[in-house]
Formats: sequence, structure tokens, C-alpha cells
Amino acid sequence: MEYTVEELSPVKRKVTVKVPAEEIDAAINAAVSIFKKDLKLPGFRKGKVPSNIVEQRFKREVYGQAEIDLLNVHFNEILGEMGVTPVSGLHLDSVNDFERGSDFSYTFSFEIKPKIDLPEYHGLKVKQKKVEITEEQLNRALESLRERFAQYEVIKEDRKPQKGDKVVVSFKFYDGDKLLKDMSKDFFEFYYGVGDALEDFEKLIADLVPGGKNQGEITFPEDFINKDLAGKTVRVEVELHNIKEKVLPKLDDKFAEKFAFKSLDELKERVKERLKQEMEDMEKSLAQKKLLDQIVEKVDVVLPETLVERQLKIIIDREREKVERQGKNPDILGTEEELKQKFKEEAEAIVKAQLVLLEIAEREEITVTEEEVERKIFFTAYEMGIDPQTLREFYIKNNLMYALRDSILADKAMEKVYEYAEVEYEEPENEQNKEDMEKPNEQESQVHAEKSEE
Repeated sequence: MEYTVEELSPVKRKVTVKVPAEEIDAAINAAVSIFKKDLKLPGFRKGKVPSNIVEQRFKREVYGQAEIDLLNVHFNEILGEMGVTPVSGLHLDSVNDFERGSDFSYTFSFEIKPKIDLPEYHGLKVKQKKVEITEEQLNRALESLRERFAQYEVIKEDRKPQKGDKVVVSFKFYDGDKLLKDMSKDFFEFYYGVGDALEDFEKLIADLVPGGKNQGEITFPEDFINKDLAGKTVRVEVELHNIKEKVLPKLDDKFAEKFAFKSLDELKERVKERLKQEMEDMEKSLAQKKLLDQIVEKVDVVLPETLVERQLKIIIDREREKVERQGKNPDILGTEEELKQKFKEEAEAIVKAQLVLLEIAEREEITVTEEEVERKIFFTAYEMGIDPQTLREFYIKNNLMYALRDSILADKAMEKVYEYAEVEYEEPENEQNKEDMEKPNEQESQVHAEKSEE
């Protein structure tokens, strides 16, 4: 086997391979031997079918396997001699006929990590805000915990639904005289007035009291997720069964006991500690982003197209999922090409930053252990609410384990840059808008977890 390498770009290589007939024949003979090992045909004992008959009867299967096996041997040998690791799969550009007694040639291409001339990343200066928890912020976090333990109780008086109530309804949708079974539900529960249901639907129950019925027409929005119903007007019959109003638990020692604390003061102290840690982590992340920006802006590099395409897919899938969660048709975002054009700059920025961090990781001789990979899978699965083994199998099936390791490497490299940095701490602003950090489910789970560790 002989091969030549062509540099199509700083990150793309094309390899042309020429294989003599003798090597092709040897590959076919090896494939025949494997194929006939467990083969049984009438008139022959298992594994004793003559090779020429096997090749003649099963030529397509045998030649196909021989070609795959030979290419894999070549790929490993060529990439090893080149001393490169593709950042994505190999692409077979052209392959001629694979036949016994004939020479064989093919070409394949792939992309590699670009060479990056790193600027100085030791001793970079960055400003980071100090964190002080205000009484207002603590109270918002405690209210979030109360919301998590809110109970919904069926109201006894006859009144109309109010914003935030949980209502139980039965409804039927009709397209003309045809009942739309998939859209019709019995004893369906949703939160009223908070965007969970179509506005026109909520208007039908706005003046009802429990036990009341109404009917009317609803026009689905043009961007409705169900394309068959988008823009269509249908008739609806609805019955309001009951209304449940939210009742918050009292903020007292008894409430603190739900989290295994002895008193409300002890709960407040722990929530304050957790809130401060979260805010400090957020300020640290902002500082790290500033440090990374300082490095990346000084780097000029050609990005592998496959990595940019992969990141584009992640971004576009994310945006489409957001729209679908709103009950809308993701097609409203635009065509595939329009979305790629819209998010290309963002994707390129992410890929460039990732490559820079991986280069720093290599220079710092940072490694990733199996324990770190498993820990990352475990906590990611926990956040997603799925089984870690299911997530692990997903990574393996979709060839994402290397990407996962790279993600961990990049995080560790960022920590190293931050460790080297000269951080100047600034006094906090009078009004810190940190509401995004005060997620009730996170507060609850973290308080539980930390108390358990004690």
C-alpha cells in the first residue's frame, strides 16, 4: 500500500491510497476464511465448504467485508504514521471497484485540530465582584422554598378562576361535526392565567364557577405545534370541575424541619450560605469568561468545519426545543440554512474558545480520569432527571465520549487560567440582580443534600 497526503487547508487533509492486487487478494482470502468458518451448505460439513464456492456464492458479502477490514487497517496505519487524530470521522471521497486480481485505489479526507499559537495566559488581570447577601435576596430564596412546598386545595366557595389557580376541566374539540379525539381530554389539570393554555381557551372558562359549562370557537395560532390545526378554527365544549388555590406553608420552625433543620434560623443560615456560594460561583464564571475573552481575541486560527457544524446543530436543536416547549411549531424560526447563518458566529466563537482551552490543557499536561468522567455523567444525569447509565449509553452510542472528555479538559484548563490570574475584587453594587440564581428546586435539593452530609 502506498499513499500521498494533500493539505487542503491548515486543518484539512486528503489522502490518496493505492493498493496492489496482491494485497486485495490477501484481504479477500482472509475474509473468505472467516466467512466459511461457520458456514454450512447442503453436501458439505460445517466449515468445510471450499473457498472458491464461498467466494462465488457470497461474493457481495465477502468482498464487502474484505474491503471494510482492509480500509480499517489502512486508516490506523496511515493516521499512526502521520501522527494525527481526526476531530471527527473520516470521509471517503472516492473508491474504485474492489475486485480480485485488480489494483485498488481510494481517497479519504478528515479534519484535525489546528495549530494554535497561544498568547501569554499567566498573570492576566481581571475584576470580580464580591458577594454580599441582602435581606431581600434571602427572603426571595426562602419564598422560593415555600413555593416548592405549596399545597393546592379545592375551594369551597363558588368563584371564578384567578391567576395562579389550578383548574380541572374536561373539554372536547370539534372540527365541524368531527370529534378531535387527540385534542379532547377528561379531568385535565393546568395552571390558569400563566400561559399554560391558549388565551381563547381560558376565556371560555373565565366566567365559570365549578360545575359550569361553556362552548365556543377557538382559532389556533399560525405557529401552533400541530401543523394540521395551525390557523384553524374549531368548536370547543368545556366543563369546569373544580378550582384549586395555592396555599403556602408558614415560614416557621416546623417548615425548617422539612429540611432536617431544628429551627428556622438554622434553615435561614444554610440558605444564605448556599445563595452566597451560588452567587460567588456566578461572579467567578463571569470573571473566567473575561479571562478567556482576553486570550481568544489574540488567537487567529482556522476552525474545522465539522466542529462548527456540530456546534451549530447543538444550538439549532436547543432553539427548536425552546419553541416546542411553548407549544409552537419550530418551523417559525426559519429554514435550516437561515438558522445556520443566524447562529454561525455564535457556533464559531464557542468552537474557537474550546480549542484554545484544549490547547492550554495540553500545554499544562492536564488529564481527565475515568472517575471524573463518571462524576460528570452522574451529575449531568441528576440535573436532567434521568438514569446515569441511560446517559452513558447515549454518549457511547452517539460517539460523544471524546467530546465529554474534552468538555472536562476545557473546564480544568479554565480553572488553571483563573488560578494564574491576578483577580481584583470589587465591592458589590447596591442592587444586585441575582434572581436567576435563586431557583427553588436547586435551593431545596442542595439544602437537603448538605444536611444529609452532616
